[in-house]
Amino acid sequence: MQILETSRLILRELGPDDTDAIARVLSDPETMRFYPAPYDRAGVEDWIARNLGRYAHDGHGRWAMILKAGGELIGDCGLTVQNVDGTDEIEIGYHVRRDLWGHGLATEAARACRDYGFAHLSVGRVISLIRPANLPSRRVAEKNGMAAWKEVMWHNLPHLLYAIRREEAGNK
Repeated sequence: MQILETSRLILRELGPDDTDAIARVLSDPETMRFYPAPYDRAGVEDWIARNLGRYAHDGHGRWAMILKAGGELIGDCGLTVQNVDGTDEIEIGYHVRRDLWGHGLATEAARACRDYGFAHLSVGRVISLIRPANLPSRRVAEKNGMAAWKEVMWHNLPHLLYAIRREEAGNK
């Protein structure tokens, strides 16, 4: 099911048929260097299953990022509920296939997800959790109008919590 459309992308729900394509992203050691480890096939299948559960429970999750030109799945982007310091937050997260880095695709998808979140969810802010050394993801968050708010320990690793409030998003 299609959720969002931008000038170059379609974001739609992930499904089991997406395993091979999303594995090209989630199994790549360089793309996943800020995660504890890249995902093996079982991990990719679990990633998809968790997002199917999020769609059913929350009405959103990480969505497949599809290039309009050619229809190829090139990553994921979406909104997930994350518990940070005892508070449920809505996080914008993204992964893009490494050969397409630097083309603004993550920023384009993240902005669409930000706007979707504020239009469809009753939240005052959205966040992104980013490892401090992950400069490319930090730049995406900043281009999405977010600012580093604080540092937190999340899944036993230091993360910067980037945030944007609803009223700030209208100006960006």
